[in-house]
Parts: sequence; C-alpha cells; structure tokens
Amino acid sequence: MFYDIFQAHSDLLWPARVATRVMRDLLDGAPTAASGRGPWRRRVEAMLDVMDQANLTHARPDYAIAHVESDGRDIAVREETVARTAFGTLLRFAKPDAAPQPRVLVVAPMSGHFATLLRETVRTMLSDHDVYITDWHNARDVPLWCGRFGLDEYVAHLIDFVARIGPGAHVLAVCQPCVAALAAVALMAEDDHPAQPRSLTLMAGPVDCRVNPTRVNELATSRELGWFERHLISTVPWRYAGAMRRVYPGFVQVGAFMSMNLQRHQQSFVDLYRHLVEGQRESAAATRAFYREYFAVADLPAEFYLETVRDVFQEAALARGTLRWRGRRVDVRAIRRTALLTVEGEKDDICAIGQTMAAHDLCTSVRAYRKQHYMQAGAGHYGVFSGRRWQQQIYPIVRDLVHLADG
Repeated sequence: MFYDIFQAHSDLLWPARVATRVMRDLLDGAPTAASGRGPWRRRVEAMLDVMDQANLTHARPDYAIAHVESDGRDIAVREETVARTAFGTLLRFAKPDAAPQPRVLVVAPMSGHFATLLRETVRTMLSDHDVYITDWHNARDVPLWCGRFGLDEYVAHLIDFVARIGPGAHVLAVCQPCVAALAAVALMAEDDHPAQPRSLTLMAGPVDCRVNPTRVNELATSRELGWFERHLISTVPWRYAGAMRRVYPGFVQVGAFMSMNLQRHQQSFVDLYRHLVEGQRESAAATRAFYREYFAVADLPAEFYLETVRDVFQEAALARGTLRWRGRRVDVRAIRRTALLTVEGEKDDICAIGQTMAAHDLCTSVRAYRKQHYMQAGAGHYGVFSGRRWQQQIYPIVRDLVHLADG
C-alpha cells in the first residue's frame, strides 16, 4: 500500500519538477545582457538547482568510464555483457588495447542503490586489472514470472559469475555481499571447483554483526522478522514490469540511511546552495554527483531482504556455522587455496571495526601468510571504497594482494 502512496505523491510533484527544470533552462538560455549576472539571478538559479537535485529516480545511472590510464597510457574502455539473468548482469569493463591483467569480479551490494555506486571503485581498479561487476537489476522491473530471488539465488549468481570469468579470477566484495561472497567461495572450495578464486577481498562487510553492533545492527535485532515483513515490504504497482512482485522499496532504504545522518544531509544541500551562489563550481559538482547517484534507488526482492535481515543481521548464521545454501551447510573451513584480505574503516557507522575482520577467525584452513587485515584510519563506510583514502592508501594494498596471489 505505501508504495502506491509514494507513487501518488511522486506523480503529484511531477508538474512542479517539470516547471523547475523549465525555469532553470530558461535562465540558462537567457542572454546575460537581458537578465544580468547579479546576485538575484545566482540565488534563483541555485534554488532551482537544489530543488531539482532533491529528487529520487529509479533509473540506473551510467558508469561513464570511457577511458582509463593503464601502464602509462590512456586506454579506451567499453562495457561488455558477459552473462545476464532476470536479476543481474555480469558486466565487463573491457580494455581491448591493454595487456593481460588479473581478472577481478567486484561484487556490488543489493541494498537500495545500483552497482554504479561503485563507479569509483571500478575506475581505480581498472588501471591494473581486468574488471567485472555484478550489475544487479531493479526488482520492480523484473516480471513476477521470473521467480524468487533470495540469498540462495544471490550466492548461486556469484558462483556462476566467477565460473563464467574462469579459473584464476579474484573476488572483491563491498559491504553487504561480503557474507554471500565468503559463502560462495567456501562452496566452490568444498566442491573443488576449478574456478575457485585466487583471492578474496572483503571490504566493510557484516561477516559477524555481533562484534561492535552499530545502529543498523541494533535496528535489525530490535524486532522480530515478521515486523520487517509487515511494515517494510510492499507490492510493485501495476504500471511497472514487476507488477505485484513483493519488494523492499529502495526509497525506504535511502530514507532510513538519510535519517541516520539527517543533519549532515541537510547541511550538504545548504552547502550546495552556497557553493552555487558563490560560484564554487567544483564543490557544487561533487555534491551534485554524489546525490545524483545516492538518489537513484533500486528495489530489492522481498525474499532477499528478509533473508538477509534474518541470516546476516539477526542470526549471524555464517559466523555461527549455521548458514545453509539450498539445504547444504556452508563450511568456511573448506577454503584453503584462496588468499584473504579484509578492509575496515575506523569511523564506519554502518559496519563497525571487527565485523569484517571476523572472517579471519572463520577461515581456519587458510595459512596465516595468506591472510591480511587493514584498518583505514579516519575512513567512514563510503571512504573504504571511494575517495582519496581508497585511491591512495587502500587500493595499493588490494592491488598488491591480487597481483601477489595471481603470480
């Protein structure tokens, strides 16, 4: 029901959004001599820009990675679909003119945003690697007849995608899918799968939420699972391809994340207005780019969301040794040949220090010299995989592990 309410509210605001964009375009096209470039015009333009930015969309942004510097050269990049299912695409950022490099699968979270949230992660990795990504689809666009998509299906996709890339690949998981990635590698190891990855990097992921619980963890454990199903699951409206599919709407997830740091987000829009008025174009562009991505929301299949809440956040099933995949117990001790790197941020308020590092205690069969942990001082959640600290301090460690394991 509340999805219909949200849609009705969005429809009511549509004329205002169109009017805002028309007024902004008219001002942009108005001759300087006619309208001047005085303070009044800058303030009006800034106000219209801020109003236009505060808008949720359900369309996946472009990765917009056309070139990358690799081996001291500027190399063209093109997107290639390697495999596709109803729920996700295995996307490759191909570099036809580059020399062979280690193949890395970047596992993106399915948590209310599109995989393009990891654009900067991919762009940085591309300088030294052949990069693939799990490009998850918006569940509201997946027809009901395509069936369910739960945690089992997510893990199955990872196993299949790694197999498609082939033997000798590496896996890097960011945030939520760290549990699924660890489970997938464990299952492949137990089956002696020829494509089990050479290395696994887990970044800011909830491997064991019992360690230093955050507000996110406390919310997940404060209520029984039925409450989440009754209050947070809705049905896709008839106008979309996924009509009648039960989903956890992306706009609910984004709203929940924003409420955790509401003052910071409010200040960001105040700063955006000020930067536009004062002509600070670079600062304004950075804020625009962040919220353009942040407000592009994707719905999650209800079964995936509820199973993640139960198995990852409430029961810490993988850490306790009780996680099952299609009825089969997942035994992380089966991992022997895959090198392990865990990365955490000192100021991460979503996945606290120790939750990702817990993977080392679980992977008892991996030799100590093939394990590494890194804690980035001063980094919050997003700083682990984007921004200056990711590029200058974290990425070199990830790169060195991958290249060492690839040798």
